[in-house]
Amino acid sequence: MTRNSWILLIGIVGGVIFLSGLGTWQLNRLAWKEALISRVQAGLKSAPLSLGEIEQKVKTGQDIEYRPTHFEGRFEHASEAHFFITHKGRPGYFVYTPLRLADGRFLWVNRGFVAIENKDAARRAAGQVEGHVSLTGLARTAPAQKPNYFVPENDLTKNVFYWKSLAQMIARTKEAADRKYLPFFVDVDDKVANPGNMPLGGVTRITFPNSHLQYALTWFGLAGALLVVGGMFLRGRVRDA
Repeated sequence: MTRNSWILLIGIVGGVIFLSGLGTWQLNRLAWKEALISRVQAGLKSAPLSLGEIEQKVKTGQDIEYRPTHFEGRFEHASEAHFFITHKGRPGYFVYTPLRLADGRFLWVNRGFVAIENKDAARRAAGQVEGHVSLTGLARTAPAQKPNYFVPENDLTKNVFYWKSLAQMIARTKEAADRKYLPFFVDVDDKVANPGNMPLGGVTRITFPNSHLQYALTWFGLAGALLVVGGMFLRGRVRDA
């Protein structure tokens, strides 16, 4: 074969390997997504647990994600934390607020979404409910570290969180050293009705798109097409030479 034919062959083989690699990656993503969906559905269908039962599961390393629970107490709005998020196409924040429980400990609760212009609690004073509350929601794991390198560091000075660090939410409160907190979060469900829907509850993501199989077939199909078309073209080049 000529030098150009060898270059063409290497290009075809490299392209097929690259496209096949993308197809394999999508198959791996498919397995991960199916496991996630199964995990979420199992949690949602499980019997509600008390906060104490969830705490015990955390201590023993068991899965608590999306487990329904009921909780009561009083919110301490002055210590709320703001997790930056885009919800249904709108930039804003999930409002995390410590809830004082009957035993004196605290639980960090994701009360729901507020638009970015309503970060300041003074703009949504009616939604800062006072007194005893009784709510239901879903338990969520508190991550120990950033999800990946590309997530920004949390800005504690501006009270903007880019990842849900329970330790940092606690650290920025004035009474951090004198309080005990449960080692997990709870997202309120859509049964809550805050005045003016600020925050808007029931924001936990429980449905996930799953098109990884179609993507995998597309990449593998392109790899096959490149192999066939490129092979035929290379064969013609060699025959002509």
